[in-house]
Amino acid sequence: MALLEVQNLHVHFPIRRGLLTRAPGTVKAVDGVSFSLAPGETVGLVGESGCGKTTVARALVRLVPVTKGRIFYAGRDVTALNGAALRAWRRQVQMVFQDPYSSLDPRMTVGQAIGEALDIHGLAANRTERRERVEKLLLDVGLEGSHADRYPHELSGGQRQRVGIARALAVEPKLLVCDEPVSALDVSIQAQIVNLLQDLQREHGLTYLFIAHDLAVVEHLSRRILVMYLGRIVEAGEAREVCRAPRHPYTQALLSAVPGVDPDQKRTRLILPGDPPSPLNPPPGCPFHPRCPLAEARCRVERPVLYEHTPGHFTACHLVDAPRPPRPFGSTAPGAAATSPA
Repeated sequence: MALLEVQNLHVHFPIRRGLLTRAPGTVKAVDGVSFSLAPGETVGLVGESGCGKTTVARALVRLVPVTKGRIFYAGRDVTALNGAALRAWRRQVQMVFQDPYSSLDPRMTVGQAIGEALDIHGLAANRTERRERVEKLLLDVGLEGSHADRYPHELSGGQRQRVGIARALAVEPKLLVCDEPVSALDVSIQAQIVNLLQDLQREHGLTYLFIAHDLAVVEHLSRRILVMYLGRIVEAGEAREVCRAPRHPYTQALLSAVPGVDPDQKRTRLILPGDPPSPLNPPPGCPFHPRCPLAEARCRVERPVLYEHTPGHFTACHLVDAPRPPRPFGSTAPGAAATSPA
């Protein structure tokens, strides 16, 4: 059974000019996303800024309301949980944010920030146990117990992100939603945080949804990759398959921007014209066609769906050769895990 299963997720935000006026439009931040995660698996979600990655993350942990679709955790529908049931479920799913400084209260020490989660869920019987658990968590993420008495401004960016990870682990979750957790860090610190996440996954059996725009980092960490554009998944498959044999023109452009290991190797950089369309007014047909150098007349009027063109590799593009019949949603849905090759 999949640990997390997302079915046809939509998150729309109405735009209002005044409190009592009718909304003149709707931002379709997420417009029909489906995928699943198996226990202990890492799935990467990549795309440009504004494609809807962070909104997917926030919807999964119920920080923004779901407009349409369903979210299942261990087979249980958690889409409409609220109150005490929602608070109890959030012990299972925690989020690591992009900016470690803004995600920490500057008026609270590290120990207070981590201990707050323990207090909310009643995981420490007294102050002594609370302090011991906080110090253990700090040691687990590569810090010292003495860091519990420091404030966020006294720490480096990498140390703050380690605190953010420790705080997420405090309630013993099974799933971590990592929203670009290394993008604000130096390259050398990025590698340390990625290695830390891998070590913690092996030690605690964690499952990750790892969100980023850097395909090189995502390929290193993930078993499968989902590529997102303008609120939809346009390509999905095994990480090596997607990165070595991308089929969607958008994925190809993203990969062309990744620096090669060999400086003497010549690479052709694919520069996409213009900016991504606004989710307030998406184009008809394929949402990528205004920027696609291969777009045909069909692309301008007909929206492609995710087809499995090779086993476990799905692409939403009219130009992909010999599409196979689309699978029904379920354990064999695009981006599915467990017994599915996707």
